[in-house]
Amino acid sequence: MTTIRNIVLVHGGFVDGSGWQGVYDQLARDGFGVRIVQNPTLSLEGDVAATRQVLDGLDGPAVLVGHSYGGVVISEAGTHPNVAALAYIAAFAPDKGESVSSLIADPPPGAPVPPILPPRDGFLFLDRDKFHGSFAADLPAQTAAFMADSQVPWGVDALGGTVTEPAWRHKPSWYLVATEDRMIPPPAQRIMAQRAEASVVEVVGSHAVYVSQPAAVADLIRQAAA
Repeated sequence: MTTIRNIVLVHGGFVDGSGWQGVYDQLARDGFGVRIVQNPTLSLEGDVAATRQVLDGLDGPAVLVGHSYGGVVISEAGTHPNVAALAYIAAFAPDKGESVSSLIADPPPGAPVPPILPPRDGFLFLDRDKFHGSFAADLPAQTAAFMADSQVPWGVDALGGTVTEPAWRHKPSWYLVATEDRMIPPPAQRIMAQRAEASVVEVVGSHAVYVSQPAAVADLIRQAAA
């Protein structure tokens, strides 16, 4: 059996790769080679290309990990031959022809509505005053304020990018459900995880669970690597 020693972490929309630092530290301490993809978030194609560029540079198999919109990226990029397993962290896990836009088009009754502002010049932002409660409720106010004020503009084209052949149909998957998520409703997370036949772990955490609970996220990634 091949031992997986490489981990590639892909961030979601509105944020950059720096939020992975806690998870990075945990895994690097264990001797994993960890890489973080900095998505341009202009289009799904561009983010997949950036991810595949990192995968091309690896010396062996990897676990490809995605948070939020990063789940769309890994679903498309995960067909790369260096990807041995997938890990979704409170993430979208779209099927063929699906996108973030299609997955959020019909929210379940009573689900919280993410405070996404109207598009500006083709880009989306979260309302900074509602960022803490919606995205990062289990983080200190100061940390959430920094994340809100350092938002990455999320291209509308990335939101509409559709998956051509989901990697989870061909490779083993793991899924961490954040039970207090107010961006992607936990019931939707469970449905996507079940559809992907993923091994599921549930953690009490916000959408920013990868920042607030890096140990739990690193544990799930270790399971995927094993």
